[in-house]
Amino acid sequence: MTSSLFRGRSRRAKAHIRVRVTHAVLGALVGAGWLMLPLMTVATRRPVPATAPGTLADAAAPGQGGTSAADYVLPLIAVAAASVLAAYGYLRRVRRTRTRTTPGTTLRGGTAPPTIADAERQARIALVLADDCVRTSREELGFVRERFGVGKAGGWAWEGWGEKAEAGPPTADGMRTGPIPATGAAADTGAGSGAGAAHGGFEAETGAAGAGAAGARFKARTDADRRTRQKTEAEAATPVAARARAAKAQFETGTDETEAEPSAGREVRAGAAEAQFAAGADAGRRTPQETGAEGGARAGAVPGVASVGGALADPPPETETQHRATAEVEAETATAAFVHALRGAETELVAAFAMWRRYERGLPGEAGARRQALVGVVGRCAEAGRRLDAEAAALDQVRGLEGPGAGMALDVAEGRFRALAARTVAAHATLAALRERYAPSATDPVTGSVEQSKDRLLFATAHLNATRRSIDAADGDGTARNLRAAEGAVAQAEILVTGVERLAARLREAAALVPAALTGAEAELTAARHGRSRASLATGELNARLAHADGVLAAVREELTGALPYDPLDALRRITRAVDRLDVGRSGVLDTAALLVARTSLESADDFVTVHRGAVGPEARALLSEAARTPATGTRTAFEADTAARAARGLAERDVRAHGTPYPDTTTIGLPGAVLGGILLAEDPDGGPPATFGGPATRGRRHVRAPG
Repeated sequence: MTSSLFRGRSRRAKAHIRVRVTHAVLGALVGAGWLMLPLMTVATRRPVPATAPGTLADAAAPGQGGTSAADYVLPLIAVAAASVLAAYGYLRRVRRTRTRTTPGTTLRGGTAPPTIADAERQARIALVLADDCVRTSREELGFVRERFGVGKAGGWAWEGWGEKAEAGPPTADGMRTGPIPATGAAADTGAGSGAGAAHGGFEAETGAAGAGAAGARFKARTDADRRTRQKTEAEAATPVAARARAAKAQFETGTDETEAEPSAGREVRAGAAEAQFAAGADAGRRTPQETGAEGGARAGAVPGVASVGGALADPPPETETQHRATAEVEAETATAAFVHALRGAETELVAAFAMWRRYERGLPGEAGARRQALVGVVGRCAEAGRRLDAEAAALDQVRGLEGPGAGMALDVAEGRFRALAARTVAAHATLAALRERYAPSATDPVTGSVEQSKDRLLFATAHLNATRRSIDAADGDGTARNLRAAEGAVAQAEILVTGVERLAARLREAAALVPAALTGAEAELTAARHGRSRASLATGELNARLAHADGVLAAVREELTGALPYDPLDALRRITRAVDRLDVGRSGVLDTAALLVARTSLESADDFVTVHRGAVGPEARALLSEAARTPATGTRTAFEADTAARAARGLAERDVRAHGTPYPDTTTIGLPGAVLGGILLAEDPDGGPPATFGGPATRGRRHVRAPG
């Protein structure tokens, strides 16, 4: 039965109203009687007893008009009492009106509680804002660490999946006072000093003509270096291809004998194939390191620059090692508070994303609990922002971009810019070689990455030039504004270029692993045919799964031996998923293959969200966070992480397509890409302030103007 509280005012409230009405009527009657009493006694004629004349005169003396002061006492008391009661009733009514919670009434002086739709919209905005703040703070903190000569701070450390690849080589130690020489990115511009000469072929004018000229010079240099890069890539792939052919031949000759081999023999063969893959992968990784060293030599042989594989070209001397260790200690001491705040914000954000994912699944189901879940999401995001806001001012003091720290920070940004100029040219050639060697699906994750990297570098060039001019003009605010915009563009260009380099390494590893994975999968099929499956399957179901797995393996073998290019990562994904349905004890090589595929999907999705964070919504970010939280404990969890990461990438791409190109009519170099990437906050017609370390209250504290 529905309570009367949900139909309006309660029954008890009606009784109170009747009592009040009764009191009011009685009070009115009493007051009327008091007022009528003098009229009722005027006509009364009673004999007055005889008294002495003196006494009569004395009695009449106080009131010459026939009345005395005592006659006004009782009326005055009544009026005062009525006023007090009226004031008390008014105040009580006002208080009850303001605090009333009866359904259907609106609180005076307050707002109605938000609906579920409003709370959900607030949670979406809070998640996106908190994630942007965390990513931007991590990015700027990397530049702060480089100021001490220790390189950038690592990115997301995917728990259990191995650390994310570094965004690029560290810059050389030491300060540069003169202009940076032109790199291999373009031909020398022929004139210019300061920042213009420093950035060589990426020198950009503010108009569209300047951007076109810079892009033409960049493309000319790219075409000149392409054949040399393709030759290097082909030589690098020769040992890996030879090992793959040898493993493939071994598999083809031993496939028919698998049925007759005992289980011990199959395990030995699978272990040998896995060992062969491990050795081949280590050997194959040396080639990109050597290639990176050659690229660094073309860029000017910057001392201390790491190769693509992450190792230094030459071992540093003992003095340099000691200097680097000292710088590491100094950096840890100076940035400890900022790192602590960032880690705390990341923890709060992960918890908020987990709560949001539960909400998306319909948990909890009760309306009040769902509202509380959304409030919890907003609260977690607010706490993450508060932690970053609390350290924003201290970070500005450490950097000192408005004062003497600007020169050192500019050196760091320009050093990373120089290294990226050469790496972008190499990435262009690497991507062309990958497209010739593998199927189109293999390079889909990095399609457009090189072009976006060039766009970010052009934007960085313009703002690095503006930073140099602001330093010369002693404009501290302008220096900080333009330098932060340039740093954001350089950081995203590094992510894009590193994505191409990392994908090339992943594809080489996958291509070397496919033959060993086929051997391990055949062993799993044989075990399933002999009844070693851990799942209780009917005979028909087991035969259907075996037939499906046989078909998948046959298709992969045909791709390996065919003339058409194929996708090694997709081949590993199909092999591991087909065999997983049999639920047989996992072999190590299949676990390795599943983890490689999942790690590649995670890295690709995270890179895409980072460089398009100005348009990506909360669904993709939450799904990516869930994929990163999945523990790498086996093949099944690797499948879950791979599926979630690919779904997150798809949602992010959908959001970017729906968002469109910001500022389509602008003539400012790289402005649409900077807004789309979240480098600028899009709060003003010129793109808005650059994103900086801090939470929602402080991240837009540096307003930027388009450099002229």
